[in-house]
Amino acid sequence: MELHLQKAKNASAICTSLEPSLKNEVLLHMAKALKKNSEFIQRENKKDMAYAKKHNLSSALQDRLLLNEKRITAMADSIVDIAALKEPVNRVLEGWKVDSGLNIQKVTVPIGVIGIIYESRPNVTSDTAALCFKSSNVCILKGGKEAQNSNVAIAKILQDVLEANDLPKDIISLLPDSSREGVANLIKQDKYVDLIIPRGGEALIKFVSENASVPVVKHDKGLCHTYIDEDADFEKAVKVTINAKCRRVGICGALETLLVNKKIASTILPILKREFDKYGTELRGCKESQKIIEVVDAKESDYQSEYLDNILSIKIVKDIKEALSHIQLYGSGHSDAIITENYTVAEEFLNGVDSACVYLNASTQFTDGGEFGFGAEVGISTNKLHARGPMGINDLTTYKYKVYGNGQIRA
Repeated sequence: MELHLQKAKNASAICTSLEPSLKNEVLLHMAKALKKNSEFIQRENKKDMAYAKKHNLSSALQDRLLLNEKRITAMADSIVDIAALKEPVNRVLEGWKVDSGLNIQKVTVPIGVIGIIYESRPNVTSDTAALCFKSSNVCILKGGKEAQNSNVAIAKILQDVLEANDLPKDIISLLPDSSREGVANLIKQDKYVDLIIPRGGEALIKFVSENASVPVVKHDKGLCHTYIDEDADFEKAVKVTINAKCRRVGICGALETLLVNKKIASTILPILKREFDKYGTELRGCKESQKIIEVVDAKESDYQSEYLDNILSIKIVKDIKEALSHIQLYGSGHSDAIITENYTVAEEFLNGVDSACVYLNASTQFTDGGEFGFGAEVGISTNKLHARGPMGINDLTTYKYKVYGNGQIRA
């Protein structure tokens, strides 16, 4: 482990000095290599899918795991988009001159060596590797065992491109010891690793947060809410709510709890139920909603659950204040939405919800680096420092001060 991390640290010094044009050229080569090796990636992914079926992983997790030609093309396209982004390193954020005559510049620099721990989705391997490379960072990747074959295949393709361009393959690498003990070791290696980004289940996030000596940016669960206000446009509300839940149920931006204003509940809930029934969504509702539609009784634990499955909790609330209180009590700070045509109520919600992403009349499934124009993301940060929401290349930099003098000494 230590030898592996030392190589990563050494590669960081090389990565920091790379010209933007070279980085972009290498990224485009990586995108072409993924497409060229699509059949190989799919063969390796089939091994992971067989493992998933054998171990009875949920359909939602299997969907996250699956790689087909369309998804591999999307992975390659994301890398092309990342290459096209503005260079994030060596940007002058501010510049000023002080009384002593010193000229000071605040300039962006890469963070260094970043460890990324993730589960299920093998596309994260290429997304995060490309984002780190574009921002002149070295990445050490630790995917879940359920995606081991896919991750190894993707990493190998990207490493081959690095070596073909006379760059050390250690710029992108997989953690050599992928066991729990290996993760426990990695998150304490502050001599070599500058940042840990865990993204995955609640147990993983808790373990890393409680045991790491390396700084951590958490990418915690997405317990996302949508509140349908009394002044909502019903057609818009139904369309957005169905998309937020049913487009992909296993992603962190999927809707988990629907809040409905009591003044419209008796009218809109039957409409929503008919639509959800088309998708086979299991609805769990409060006592008041059970008087209007046929739903399973919602327990307290349901409002605390990130299902990542085709299940939705429903609660009828008196007004926006009760909706805000519910989100404050149960929300995870990820993504929450309001559906309303009332500007005043909309602003009260957008200002009052303390989440990374708050939406008006739009699906929470837009919380995604690609959709935000970042090319991709290393995850959705629920931290408040140093990054929040979809974390792209600019969030993978820090800054330093360049101070230009001409013989000044301090009195």
